[in-house]
Amino acid sequence: MAKRISMIDLFAGCGGMTSGFVAAKGYKPVMAVEWDLHAAATYAANFGESHMRWGDIAQVENREIPTADLIIGGPPCQGFSNLGTRDVNDPRNKLWKEYIRFVRHARPKVFVIENVDRFLKSSEFDLLQAEVNGGLLEGYELTYGLLLAANYGAPQRRKRAIVIGSRIGKIPLPEQTHGQGDPLGLKRWRTVRDAFSGKQLADRPATTVLPASTTSFFGKEVPGIFKSADLHIGRTPTELSLRRYAHIPPGGGRFNLPEELLPNCWKNKPTGTTDVMGRMQWSEPSVTIRTEFYKPEKGQYLHPQWEPGPNGHRVDRPITHREAALLQTFPDSFLWCGTKIQVAKQIGNAVPPALAEAIAKHLKPYIHASQ
Repeated sequence: MAKRISMIDLFAGCGGMTSGFVAAKGYKPVMAVEWDLHAAATYAANFGESHMRWGDIAQVENREIPTADLIIGGPPCQGFSNLGTRDVNDPRNKLWKEYIRFVRHARPKVFVIENVDRFLKSSEFDLLQAEVNGGLLEGYELTYGLLLAANYGAPQRRKRAIVIGSRIGKIPLPEQTHGQGDPLGLKRWRTVRDAFSGKQLADRPATTVLPASTTSFFGKEVPGIFKSADLHIGRTPTELSLRRYAHIPPGGGRFNLPEELLPNCWKNKPTGTTDVMGRMQWSEPSVTIRTEFYKPEKGQYLHPQWEPGPNGHRVDRPITHREAALLQTFPDSFLWCGTKIQVAKQIGNAVPPALAEAIAKHLKPYIHASQ
């Protein structure tokens, strides 16, 4: 029987990446590091508190870093993101150096870095490559590229940069398993309908709040633990918002609004931001689930149900936390800690577990062959 693959998850968030690797079987988390208390608590609720290090990664001493077969993680990327400052001097972009420090001391056979697509064109990525070419990561070979989550079983058009570093021989990126249209030899893309099907998601959620519950992790009280079903919470949109929602068909957006319902900021911007106030489509994967998916003015986050005509069945609301988690492919058994806003950030910042699982299954034979 193959030995379990020991794994460290850095910048672990709520554990989306670990969730996928654990689902792939054969992986054993031996350490995780996350600075945000509520995300760390969510990780601990699902995978155990004893190996989760809550706090600043720079405060983890070298002697505390265990050896491991694999390191995974996504250093904070807001500075590279189109939604961020694009500031190469953003201190968050320097945290990849902490990732390298862990690789130096844990000596994994393989490491995986996940980031926004702009990372591959950044000066930080250039420096990462320099460390492989005679620097601190000498002996590792890099493979990298952009992976679309929809091509790996997630019902979401989320594009992510993936870097695989290996000292056991060059490892290619995983081949896609799903495709659009009528893909030869591939499964069809999973859709929003696939994600929501059979989940008993009320058109009108019964509440706008999470249950009144707290628990203790790392000696701190945090809201939770919440089950996935607890996340099906609504909002209280204004009458103006509801009038706007009613005009948006599936795949539509702010350009479907009549003149009298347009705010001045949209009247004065006739092009661009096409996803704003958008409605999802049942038959397609969703757009990227970001941290403010509950605000339709931030993107294509309206529920896909919309029928034309005065009596058409419509669900005029943004998707719920529960629905966002399903589009991210978190399992029904996943547990959550934090306030509504904190849980939303955890969902939006996570690596879709389905994408992580595809990577995990791909890496497993390479790592086993080296043991």
